[in-house]
Amino acid sequence: MATTIHYTTCPVCGAADFRSLWKAKDYTVSGELFDIVACTSCTLAFTQDVPDTESIGPYYKSENYISHSNTSRGLVNSIYHAVRKRTLAAKRKLIISATGKQQGNLLDVGSGTGAFVHEMKQHGWQVTGLEPDADARAVALSDYKLQLTDINEFYQLPAGKFDAITLWHVLEHVHDLHAYVQQLRNLLTDKGRLFIAVPNYTSKDAQDYKEYWAAFDVPRHLYHFSPASIQVLMQKNGLKVIEHKPMWYDSFYISLLSSKYKNGQTNWPGAAWSGFTSNLKALGDVKKCSSVIYVIGKGDR
Repeated sequence: MATTIHYTTCPVCGAADFRSLWKAKDYTVSGELFDIVACTSCTLAFTQDVPDTESIGPYYKSENYISHSNTSRGLVNSIYHAVRKRTLAAKRKLIISATGKQQGNLLDVGSGTGAFVHEMKQHGWQVTGLEPDADARAVALSDYKLQLTDINEFYQLPAGKFDAITLWHVLEHVHDLHAYVQQLRNLLTDKGRLFIAVPNYTSKDAQDYKEYWAAFDVPRHLYHFSPASIQVLMQKNGLKVIEHKPMWYDSFYISLLSSKYKNGQTNWPGAAWSGFTSNLKALGDVKKCSSVIYVIGKGDR
């Protein structure tokens, strides 16, 4: 029987005053409904009554879960693959710019099927890729000849080794949030940089689609971060946010999926308009982007 977690205090700041947002449906696997609430103090939103670490595995078992299967079935997933080559190069250039290194030691946490690890290795970086899902690791071996490491090795890695640590849409999946962020800090070199990309539930496309917003992705997404809550989380763990970077494609991809969830089929013009207007609003403030990359350093550096 699945064991669930009911939060009585905020997983980021520890406050106990919440407000209800939505009941969101798991459209990928189970069809179940989950409550999403928000902390009135730090503004973190989070999914209530999520399966614990021992029970959540089955919620990832779907051919439609693209980060684990690498599927290109369906037009939306085909579009995802078409733009991925461009986004991989953009991520690589960001890491080089933010670290000041053309090559170095990189840790990629939650490597999925290995596309980003492959990109960085191709450009001379020494990369350790961690991935919890055995099926995804098998795809990485088949597609890229990459031997990814089980996520259980995370706490055994040597301190102060990595010039860059990346989590591309991973932190929202981590149960033991503060301990995880503390370990990320421990693994960085003194001048190393941590890159965390997460969806932003305060974006315009999230407001457009409300409980149908695909980036809620319950119950796999335990937390739904705002820029303010990321700031608080990092400060509590001796880190500081140095830069905010936009992920412009995410608003379109998420809007396409959200449209299908809301209407039963994709409203292409409506989804495109939602993605476009969301990005337009974020032009003046990256913190309003559908997904944000946070470039983070040690708090005393």
